[in-house]
Amino acid sequence: MDYKERITDKELRRKLDASGAVLIRGAKGCGKTASAKQLANSVLNVDRDEQVQAVIDAAPRRLLMGETPRLIDEWQVQPKLWNYIRHEVDDRKLTGQFILTGSANPDESANMHSGAGRFTVVDMRTMTWQELGHSTGRISLSDLFKGHHIDIYDHATELECIIERSIIGGFPTMLGKNIGQAAEMNRSYVELLSEVDMSRVSDVKRDPQKVRSLLRSLARNTSTLVEITTLEKDIRQHESTSMTRPTVYDYLDTLQRLMIIEDQPAWNTHIRSSYALRKAPKRHFTDVSLAIAVLGADKNALLNDLNFAGFIFESLAIHELRVYGQANDARVFHFRDASGLEVDAIVEKYQGDWCAFEVKLGTGAIDEAARSLNKFASLVSPQKREQLKSLNIITGTGISYTREDGINVISMASLGA
Repeated sequence: MDYKERITDKELRRKLDASGAVLIRGAKGCGKTASAKQLANSVLNVDRDEQVQAVIDAAPRRLLMGETPRLIDEWQVQPKLWNYIRHEVDDRKLTGQFILTGSANPDESANMHSGAGRFTVVDMRTMTWQELGHSTGRISLSDLFKGHHIDIYDHATELECIIERSIIGGFPTMLGKNIGQAAEMNRSYVELLSEVDMSRVSDVKRDPQKVRSLLRSLARNTSTLVEITTLEKDIRQHESTSMTRPTVYDYLDTLQRLMIIEDQPAWNTHIRSSYALRKAPKRHFTDVSLAIAVLGADKNALLNDLNFAGFIFESLAIHELRVYGQANDARVFHFRDASGLEVDAIVEKYQGDWCAFEVKLGTGAIDEAARSLNKFASLVSPQKREQLKSLNIITGTGISYTREDGINVISMASLGA
């Protein structure tokens, strides 16, 4: 299958030109190795080469010999490699020497130097609608940061199509698969995660039934503010097992190390309000297809539960904004206060410029979303207000245009980096 260019490819080239080694992080199957191979001139498969264990103890530098950039695939299987590569970068004093890929972060107990000054990092996620060809990308986040208004684009998407794309998901292996094939493969991904990966990642045996229970709770609560106590109660209420709080923390940490879930932190706000701010993160699966697979939901189930489908669509939008935001040197946050005022996503650049987004699956709640955005903007401190570049509503089934109040309504099928 021909390689489909990824949005992170430009970032990978740029960072490889700037540093001695680049670490590509991302969930298993998101496309790290395929992207790295576009630039690599030699490859070491750490998880498949049986000689690696013997050589790393006897002559570790031999593993690093080869044409550069040299790809060290699944490096975390042998965490010692990190320090050997660090020293090799110091000795060579050249950029673009190594690309490291891995589907899990090593345990914190691994004796590794930070790599500061030698390594740069590229976070890779599953494929976006723009990369898959579902979105034209004509309305770029880059332009939204410039405050550009939108001409009307007739790129609404049928609800059934959104549901089907969510079930199939963005893993590159799903390219060309129909909805039935993709659903089967995503369920297998979850089973292997529960039965194998959760225990293998740090050689600690974890109960597959408890893994499934936690995954189902996370899936039921996707795109919401979930405290640990909420997860505990949800598991106790819906499952035939229970989990102690330390176990929940341990399993969540492991899921994050495997990059299966990703927190959406609360915004470091500059709000003039008497209401207390909610600081808990929202939790999302790395791809919405996994949340759907965990619950065993099919197309009809999602069409018959549009409230949950709305949360799935919000999680999809956050995934897209994370990839597009990363391409614009920005991160994605959320906001909610005790009065119930919330903003689904705040995309903020490191230098402080920001855009705010509400996410609505359909068009019926656009006016309500606009009122919420305007109220939120009115509470932002004057200094931070000057860095606000646009207010936006992402929709699934609507078209793209700018409202009279200046708020952009953006079809997911038009959004891009």
